[in-house]
Amino acid sequence: MDLLTLDFMLRALLAAFVTGLAAPAVGTYLVQRRQALMGDGIGHVAVTGVAVGLLTHTSPVLAAVVVAVLAALLIEAMRDRGTSGDVALALLFYGGIAGGVLITGLAGQSAATLNRFLFGSITTVDSGDLGVVVGLAVVVIVVALGLSARLFAVAQDPDFARVAGLRVGAWNVLVSVLAAVTVTVAMRTVGLLLVSALMVVPVATAQQVTRTFRATLLGSMALGTVASVAGLVFSAYVDAAPGASIVVLALAGFCLAWPVGAALRRRQRMLSPFGSEEEMVLAVEEPHTVVPEDHGHEHGPDCGHRAVQHGDHVDYVHDGHRHAPHGGHYDEH
Repeated sequence: MDLLTLDFMLRALLAAFVTGLAAPAVGTYLVQRRQALMGDGIGHVAVTGVAVGLLTHTSPVLAAVVVAVLAALLIEAMRDRGTSGDVALALLFYGGIAGGVLITGLAGQSAATLNRFLFGSITTVDSGDLGVVVGLAVVVIVVALGLSARLFAVAQDPDFARVAGLRVGAWNVLVSVLAAVTVTVAMRTVGLLLVSALMVVPVATAQQVTRTFRATLLGSMALGTVASVAGLVFSAYVDAAPGASIVVLALAGFCLAWPVGAALRRRQRMLSPFGSEEEMVLAVEEPHTVVPEDHGHEHGPDCGHRAVQHGDHVDYVHDGHRHAPHGGHYDEH
């Protein structure tokens, strides 16, 4: 079967391609902010948006975009007022899925109607949906790449970004809105319940073999694209669910990359067992004090703590401090 002769398959491949680029691009910032599950929470809320679209006989995709963006803004508002991020996500998880099923029933539709949005149905993407998906994906990719320096600074060290003059709150809102838009972009590709996987797994895979943020960003976008397109083609030949095939293929990529990354990290430790030259210089320049307490064990090459060269001796990183055995006591730096 020649897949490229089928119009629905061409639309599906294009949707998979742009989704594979956009989802990991935003996921990189979420992983950096330790909010890997945020896409999952927004995905659950987007179910309510789909149901609203069914109830009002409007586009479920556009309705999901509006509701998901509102949910993202609500998350940031709750975080600003001190609510735990986990609690905010939990509220979205339960409220979103319950609201979606309830409103779908009010619209006279069965819960089974939601399945193509929950688990993806990329081969049913029509021309209208494709235009929305491609348009939103292009916006997400342009913003994620074009503003990468500022977004990375805010995600990596908010205090430094604030001192540098960046409006951290506004940039955090932008990342959350990008995540909401990405969820709805990926809704027809992998489904709302699996979208978080496409945002996170390619990033985790790229991190195994990359050492810089930009390399991770670009690498995860490439991996996401390969997983999306290859998973779709695979599902067409074996008659499997496209969304599940894409996610399983992305996870297989991580399983292959993990031992490679472990080997690279072990080699790096052997080449530089005492850390970078900058760390060594700082270690020499910093003062030290005597640690009066007794250690439960003796520091040494086999104690399991990281070793840092300090002048003519070696410090061992222990509970956030660097300790060095010195006669009958330990020095702390």
